[in-house]
Amino acid sequence: MSFTLREPTLSDASDIAALHVRTWREAYSHLLPEDFFSEEHIQSRHRMWNHILSNPNEEWSIRIAENDEEIIGFAHVGPSFGPEVETLPRDRQVFSIYVASKHYGTGAGQALLDATSGRSPAMLWVAKDNPRAVAFYLRNGFQFDGTEQTDPGAPKIVDARMVR
Repeated sequence: MSFTLREPTLSDASDIAALHVRTWREAYSHLLPEDFFSEEHIQSRHRMWNHILSNPNEEWSIRIAENDEEIIGFAHVGPSFGPEVETLPRDRQVFSIYVASKHYGTGAGQALLDATSGRSPAMLWVAKDNPRAVAFYLRNGFQFDGTEQTDPGAPKIVDARMVR
């Protein structure tokens, strides 16, 4: 299966938001409360991607993977931020890499990571109960640094920080 990468435009926001929700359902439904994917959650993804793509910033690297003009994956990398900015282990953060499950194993995730962050130092948060993602990041030189957090809206998901 082939795919191409490109920078998204504002007109892609709705499709990226829909894919964002779909990939979360595929990866995390067993860990999320039944009502997690409410209409408000879905609309918040649409607002988020409209905002991101309406306000381009040279510090951000965003790419989408397409197959037959359908968006099958996306990656979003930018400056690290958090409540303890001065103690963050890296200046760059991988905020998201998601690929639709039917496109797992095609190389789209690797191509998205390579296009947005290459092999440069970076940090990310990964759900510890997502063995596919953990293995992907380990293959790409990331290591757990021992820091973990939980989102009150998704208490069964423990996110662990990885650095490279």
